[in-house]
Amino acid sequence: MLKALFLDMDETLCDTYSANEKAKQKMARNVTDKTGAQIDGHWVADAYVDGIYRRWSQTQHDRYMPIIEQHGERAFRVQLIQDLLLDKFQISVSNETAKTLQDQFDHDRLQAFDFYPGIAEFLTEARKLFTLVVITNGPEHSQIPKIEVVKLADYVDHIIIGGQEPEQKPAQSIFAKALKLANCEAHEAIHVGDSLATDIQGAQNSGITSLWIQHQQPLDAELGINPHHTVMHPSEIPAMINRLQE
Repeated sequence: MLKALFLDMDETLCDTYSANEKAKQKMARNVTDKTGAQIDGHWVADAYVDGIYRRWSQTQHDRYMPIIEQHGERAFRVQLIQDLLLDKFQISVSNETAKTLQDQFDHDRLQAFDFYPGIAEFLTEARKLFTLVVITNGPEHSQIPKIEVVKLADYVDHIIIGGQEPEQKPAQSIFAKALKLANCEAHEAIHVGDSLATDIQGAQNSGITSLWIQHQQPLDAELGINPHHTVMHPSEIPAMINRLQE
């Protein structure tokens, strides 16, 4: 019997991609305005988002992890902007200017951040039948404001933020915490998420049924991760959950 739904947030419940794209468009203009230079602001915005998602080279990893560990996520993001401008365009900006750009990006992203259509209604109905636990990776700096802007706590029973835990998905410890909060066994839960490497692998390593939100991602055979169930878009989650509980 299905007792609990575990749910990723970004690209599962909420359209983070669209929010990022809108914030990137504004950042591209803001970078040009703040530097007063004719530079490729779109390159800066794209590289910034790659950076905050930690799509790093080894050199970047070695540079930024100590900053994060010693000074926190915000300091890293400010430094990232400074490095991108200096390394690519030989433009040096102050901490204050970089912080203004970083804060504006966060503001613009939050302004655009929302549930996918129909998801809020789905959560309201699903909560009548299941314990709902959101498990989201990422630092508090970025995840808490997103959680607050959509009032996620009003729709689910528990929220686990990876950045507040000893380990993040796909670690079994974070799924064990979700099972404890939901007061259920692994076979009584389904985990829904868009990442094969973190959501699907993590759920399956913990004996939890997995539901993959594929979007337009290919199923990477090299990873060797095969989800139990797949839908193409979050709009298909309600119908699939209805099928699985029958």
